[in-house]
Amino acid sequence: MQTARLLVSVSRPEFLPANSASLIIGLSWGINLPVDLIWGLVIPVALVFVIITLVSAFAAQVNTMADYELDSKDSRKKELVRAMSRLGRGKLKSFMVIELLLSLAFILILFLIQGKPALLFMWMAAVFLAHAYSAPPLRLKSRSWLAVITLFIVLSILPISFMYHTFTSKLDSFFLLFLSGQALTVYGVIVPAEIRDYFGDKAIGIETMTVRLGLVKASLFSIVLLSVGGILCGTGFFLRLTYASHQLLVVSLIVMTVAYCFVLRKYKRLYFLSKEYTTSENQSSVAQKIERLSAHNPQWITLITQTIVFMSLVLLVGKLLP
Repeated sequence: MQTARLLVSVSRPEFLPANSASLIIGLSWGINLPVDLIWGLVIPVALVFVIITLVSAFAAQVNTMADYELDSKDSRKKELVRAMSRLGRGKLKSFMVIELLLSLAFILILFLIQGKPALLFMWMAAVFLAHAYSAPPLRLKSRSWLAVITLFIVLSILPISFMYHTFTSKLDSFFLLFLSGQALTVYGVIVPAEIRDYFGDKAIGIETMTVRLGLVKASLFSIVLLSVGGILCGTGFFLRLTYASHQLLVVSLIVMTVAYCFVLRKYKRLYFLSKEYTTSENQSSVAQKIERLSAHNPQWITLITQTIVFMSLVLLVGKLLP
């Protein structure tokens, strides 16, 4: 029981809701009704969820193991370091092998059911990037823009496309428009988390994208990402609902607009605080304000994520209508 708790700790369970969101988003865009309830819906969705969860856990464990020395110097990650230390590298590696074998078994089952080789290639790409992002020799997370591109792929493009392609092989231009916006949005909501950790990361020599860019450019970058991402996502939903003759459902985009505008107001405040920090004589006071404001970022992530999920459910409802 204790081993299970430690394994959960190093597997970063806080990312599980994001996996669920990817499933709903990909399903709403990819499914074409009617389908067989069991073999056409329940079993494929369950298999995709298990595969994504296992690969996500593997990625988190690689990151925990690769960053152990750095994390041990970071007071914010005491619990994670303690869990890793008690579990041990050898035992964790054994669990990682088991997770990969299980995910391989499930992806083969999904391939046999759906008959789509692209699903296998996406799984291989996900496993490769899960390892390459954190572990040497590539360690993409330390390679500036390669780290950003990798996060675009693994946090948004791959999981959503994986679910989407499970249900359709049709290339939908509206979906591609939405997906590009979703990828920008995902990294846009990550940047404030890096801003929150900016001072600690810089002090212990962790060179995140925010540390490399500096507070002002990073906060401006997050505003641009979220703004452009929101426009592309909203346009994708608008065109798909309009093309399907569900103009009445387009009204639901008001919810998305309000949510994005609310978060962008917070980002704007963060930007002005960042500018103030560079010129202030009392930088420690401004730094505390930046940390306090950016500490609300998990709430902003939840708001944006749930808004996209809401719009995806609206899209799904549209497919149920005549």
